Amino acid sequence: MQHRISLRFEGSAVRRAGLGRHLRHCITAALDAEGVTVPCEINVLLTDDAAIRAINRRTRGVDRPTDVLSFPMFEFTPGAFPADVSADIDPETGLLPLGDMVLSLERAAAQAREYGHSLRREAGYLTIHSVLHLLGYDHLDEGPMKRQMRAREEAILAGLALPR
Repeated sequence: MQHRISLRFEGSAVRRAGLGRHLRHCITAALDAEGVTVPCEINVLLTDDAAIRAINRRTRGVDRPTDVLSFPMFEFTPGAFPADVSADIDPETGLLPLGDMVLSLERAAAQAREYGHSLRREAGYLTIHSVLHLLGYDHLDEGPMKRQMRAREEAILAGLALPR
């Protein structure tokens, strides 16, 4: 299936060799694992802590940097991608616009060092995490929704040979 995954690098987020291809692969794997059966469009901004902090402040009223922000276009039920989304397909592109994500590569690099794994693994995890948000998953509490989301993240990461 041919998804449109637009990556944009901004601020001090330097283009890292192979990272764009890797993130596209992670997005596609997450969509496949979640049973997405239509071509989708996702916009990804890779940036630094200062820029994501400004976006976080503007959109959520939280004045601090974060690792990833997700802006879904629809409210899906986690783990139950709808069988018919034809009404939501953009007639000009033929794609389902799932939404946008913003990832701080600066924060991802710091977390990779903190957790003792590679930037590739951390950026992949954050990307999969964000795709799951675009598909309706959430983790506002420590209850079953968070456990469901974590289980899906781990399964997708294992399929990509990116386990903890």
